[in-house]
Amino acid sequence: MQFRTAIAMPTDFIGINHSSDILLAGSCFAENIGNRLSERKFNIDINPFGILYNPLSIAAMMERIMRGEAFTENSPEIFQHNGKWHSILHHGDFSRNTIDELLESINGRLVKAHESIAVHSTVIITFGTAYAYTRNSDNCIAGNCHKLPGNLFTRRLLGIDEITAATAKFIERYREANPNVRFIFTVSPIRHLRDCAHDNQLSKSTLLLAVDRLEKMYPGTVFYFPAYEIVNDELRDYRFYAADMVHPSQVAVDYIWERFTECCFTEETKSLNRSIEEINRAMQHRPFDPDAPAYRKFIQNVLDKIKVLKEQHPYLDFEKEIKQCNTLSSR
Repeated sequence: MQFRTAIAMPTDFIGINHSSDILLAGSCFAENIGNRLSERKFNIDINPFGILYNPLSIAAMMERIMRGEAFTENSPEIFQHNGKWHSILHHGDFSRNTIDELLESINGRLVKAHESIAVHSTVIITFGTAYAYTRNSDNCIAGNCHKLPGNLFTRRLLGIDEITAATAKFIERYREANPNVRFIFTVSPIRHLRDCAHDNQLSKSTLLLAVDRLEKMYPGTVFYFPAYEIVNDELRDYRFYAADMVHPSQVAVDYIWERFTECCFTEETKSLNRSIEEINRAMQHRPFDPDAPAYRKFIQNVLDKIKVLKEQHPYLDFEKEIKQCNTLSSR
């Protein structure tokens, strides 16, 4: 008997491997997938402007990255509030106590992302909500309102045409600089219940329709990964949610990662992932007696496995693990 609705995975997905350069942007769901890619030694850049939720904020970020235009103290996006300096296009993680610290932080990530445009093989974008806030004084889209008074902003539901046009614009510009880039879009399964349940459904539906249109506009370039459907149909149970009953649980995120690997990775990449995961587990091992000869032998075995992987895949970065092993073995 079948007790769940199994979501069919895309069959025409691009292959991602460890030599790929990957940019991930969007909601915190993008960070969940990005962190798993990072743990497995993929070459990634996660959210150069911090977590962003609506498509227009993401489009503004992508346009700025492509221009490579640095922020200055005179940029209209920069302001001071509650004793800290912020950028209206950036998440609060970038906010700093001084303007120089803020500019150093946001421009450093901007430069890195801009210089990588030509080598990105895959861009993964997660839309979180179709509701957006614009600043009334200049109609600037807000990536984050930074707890400014609500009367300074206008909140509205973006339209399908508006989302499609803004996203298509940066897709076209990105392809001009990098014709081989591929885009994977997802819609975050995290519910925005502050919008109320009905508004959340309107929002998610708008995003799904916009992504579907983009996929039809750019066949072979734009792909859709059904994270939203996996959580809401295949994992249709509150046991797959965290305590807040809004975010997917760790089990759910792990399951989505498994489904992601099914359609995005080649068998060779999956095998390499397993080898890296084995090393990761070994690095987390805590012995009863760290000075015992058996533990020193264990550490040496880990180093040997890293050496083999490095010989086979020189682009993998195990510098942190090698340093940790050498520290442990020299105690």
